[in-house]
Amino acid sequence: MRIPIGAVAAMLLISTAAFAGQTEGLIKEVDKDTLTLTLDDGKSYKLKAEPDLDALKPGMDIVIAYDETNGENVITDMQLPDSTE
Repeated sequence: MRIPIGAVAAMLLISTAAFAGQTEGLIKEVDKDTLTLTLDDGKSYKLKAEPDLDALKPGMDIVIAYDETNGENVITDMQLPDSTE
């Protein structure tokens, strides 16, 4: 039985695709050494690059968009509250 190469390639892409998600919560901890944020629900999210981590403080409300890659939640975008309070 012959299986078209395109069908095999499509199945491989589907099985290795990253899961994209979004969450929000309060920052519980910022680990500058591992570039990781932990929210108040206990879940951790990895930063791709080193942003201005001094702007991220425990207790801040944050909205995170992330991809689940190799078992880690990797932040792709984040939104902080307005600082006009």
